[in-house]
Amino acid sequence: MTEESAGNRRLDKWLWHARFYKTRGAATEAIGGGKVRVNGDRPKPSRRVAIGDRLEVTLGGIVAEFEVLGLPERRGPAPEARAHYRETDASAARRAAFRESERLAAASRPRPDSRPDKRDRRRLLRLHRDQS
Repeated sequence: MTEESAGNRRLDKWLWHARFYKTRGAATEAIGGGKVRVNGDRPKPSRRVAIGDRLEVTLGGIVAEFEVLGLPERRGPAPEARAHYRETDASAARRAAFRESERLAAASRPRPDSRPDKRDRRRLLRLHRDQS
């Protein structure tokens, strides 16, 4: 019985095919680091993913929840990959609120009018060197 006929796929391959990670190695590291959960359990990279499974993936510091809708045959373009999963409504709302709070925080940070010139850079280097 092959992988496709069984109706499941390795978790690390699925995450890579669905474009959650740029490489399969990065997906394996994320799974090993506890950033991915399948149906509430902490899996191994070789765990089989089936249609209907619920994934919790930590992306950019926030946990996103997805439902597996399909098993991609290859790592194709992003629109094709998005057809194989669906983010839960609660997760999408949480991520949108997080993005908005990050945007507001970035807008409130003080920003200089221009880049520091040579004289200012030397002053900054001297200041950092004196503090260490």
